[in-house]
Amino acid sequence: MKIVTKNITIQNEVFTLTNQRALFWKKEKALILSDLHIGKTAHFRKNGIALANQIMKNDLERLSILIEYFQPDKFIVVGDLLHAGDNSDVDEFCIWKNQYKDLEFILVEGNHDRISKKLESKLCLNSKSTSLEIDNFTFVHDFEKEKSKFQITGHIHPGFVIKSVVKRIKLPCFVVTDNQLLLPAFSEFTGLDTKNIPKKGKFFVFTDSEIYEV
Repeated sequence: MKIVTKNITIQNEVFTLTNQRALFWKKEKALILSDLHIGKTAHFRKNGIALANQIMKNDLERLSILIEYFQPDKFIVVGDLLHAGDNSDVDEFCIWKNQYKDLEFILVEGNHDRISKKLESKLCLNSKSTSLEIDNFTFVHDFEKEKSKFQITGHIHPGFVIKSVVKRIKLPCFVVTDNQLLLPAFSEFTGLDTKNIPKKGKFFVFTDSEIYEV
């Protein structure tokens, strides 16, 4: 797996975009991502749709490589850590997470994060809230118009369509506007939304080998 990075400046702070669907904030030593949807494959299997567990294993392997690369102190998930409550995939995630006991684990709850007190304890969260404020930034799963601070959000699973003479290619991306940084879905087992994304902004589209602004 190749990690490609691109630094951008927002509110006089430097953030590092990666082609692995995550963001790093050096000043806070925080690895930031959204929409892991842990448990999605197990949920599909429970409902009779055969999906390989390797899908989630691949997501966690990418996350381990990012942790080793950036050496963060904080791990901030901007919503939809889980997909459908507690299941066997969550057990596997907790085993994986136990490798990083010193890593502060912060969850900004998303619409899929139905987490009981028992499940919260199992996940070993350091904090859980509907929004998080650090300096001039608000972390919230879905964009909220009434908030005054710059928002770092997820939820949309943004995608961008690249058109060529012979075909159309849909790629994941980051979107930056005057008041929002929209993160791509971290899990590769998600669709890409090209319609409900901010209309005005900078699109940072990425592939396995590069990040480029369009």
